Amino acid sequence: MTTSASSPQQQAIRISNVCKSYGNYPVLKGIEAEVIRGEVVVICGPSGSGKSTLIRTVNRLEEINSGAITFDGQNIHAPMRTKELNLLRSRIGFVFQNFNLFPHLSVVENVSISPIRVKGVAPGIARDKALKLLDRVGLADKAGAYPGQLSGGQQQRVAIARALAMEPPVMLFDEPTSALDPEMVGEVLTVMKGLAAEGMTMLCVTHEMGFARDVADRVWFIDAGEILEMAPPEEFFKHPRHPRAQRFLADLRH
Repeated sequence: MTTSASSPQQQAIRISNVCKSYGNYPVLKGIEAEVIRGEVVVICGPSGSGKSTLIRTVNRLEEINSGAITFDGQNIHAPMRTKELNLLRSRIGFVFQNFNLFPHLSVVENVSISPIRVKGVAPGIARDKALKLLDRVGLADKAGAYPGQLSGGQQQRVAIARALAMEPPVMLFDEPTSALDPEMVGEVLTVMKGLAAEGMTMLCVTHEMGFARDVADRVWFIDAGEILEMAPPEEFFKHPRHPRAQRFLADLRH
């Protein structure tokens, strides 16, 4: 599938003919896509379609078999040392489905640990920044708490603050609300909407179609390892072109 042409200066992420297999099972089949700076892209599709695998290749949590992925012109899957890879990942914030907080660290320690260890930021400065980020996600009063004392929605907001602590130009979200009780989903989406409004470049795998409709600049519909449709949300939800996308949306409505 082709994408609209843009200059390399506009591209935050470029995915070129990416293929990924687990053994003999192909998961991604020649993916071609790009994310423009300041753009919010939502990836949707049925379970097992390759959505999470695709987003995890963007910060090399998953290796690819062929093709290329560039971030700010840098080849993410080029050979590099562990330190180089960690520095690269520090510029691509990643929010996981299951939070992945350190249970033995307080909330403020969870948010400040990466700037201290990866960037060498002084602990006092990192802590002050962490407190500001916790205030930004509505959790300033939980700085001294531990993850086990928080609700799922609160833990996910801490995870977002932790990713933001590295000041990444791009944020990736891998089904950030799917492990949450329904009443907690809104508080996480509110934080994500705020980031989008501030111009953060975001690539989000999510089943929250209301978020896609209201916040995304473009929707990518993926099935069986292929992007079958790319469109602005209004066009995608009202007039999906691909028969598989039409079935997917019809099933959602039912």
